Amino acid sequence: MSRAGNGPPALILASASPRRRDLLAQVDIHPDAILAADIDETALPDETPQHLAERLAMLKARAIAERHPEALVLGADTVVACGRRLLGKPADEAAARRHLNLLSGRRHRVIGGLCLIVPGGRALIRRVTTTVRFKRLHASEIDAYLNSGEWRGKAGAYAIQGRAAAFVRAINGSYTNVVGLSLCETTALLRGQGHGG
Repeated sequence: MSRAGNGPPALILASASPRRRDLLAQVDIHPDAILAADIDETALPDETPQHLAERLAMLKARAIAERHPEALVLGADTVVACGRRLLGKPADEAAARRHLNLLSGRRHRVIGGLCLIVPGGRALIRRVTTTVRFKRLHASEIDAYLNSGEWRGKAGAYAIQGRAAAFVRAINGSYTNVVGLSLCETTALLRGQGHGG
């Protein structure tokens, strides 16, 4: 996939996340294609949250770049960590409840890994960390949130751009990183390759 003329190479977002697509559209970046990368997202033994976020972003980007070597391929991943404990996408409501109980009244980190693979195969990797502090959650608040279903498919079992915004007492760092993609880092990476304003 390539663009005609002397413009920048085509941009492919290696993600099935509608949140990442919407965030890019917010800053007038519209990928030429959105292709989900089918990778194993299991953490390696003793892998730090920081390394996991970067590794998964790179694996996603590489999986797509292998099929489209002439394109710019953007991969991203978001990892939620409370201490060294990883809080992935909960498999069921019981797991989501455990996540929310752990986050209640505490600080946690949201680590975003970014990987832009440029034509020729070079990988540009960035990591963005945001600290989020939740208020103490009442059991009734957790019950209502679980009943909403918003936790499904979300790292840490919450969506800061949705109902869980009411849980957030403080945030230090990039808000869009918590949603799914740091726009400041992403636009800087893309501008460096002649893509975007």
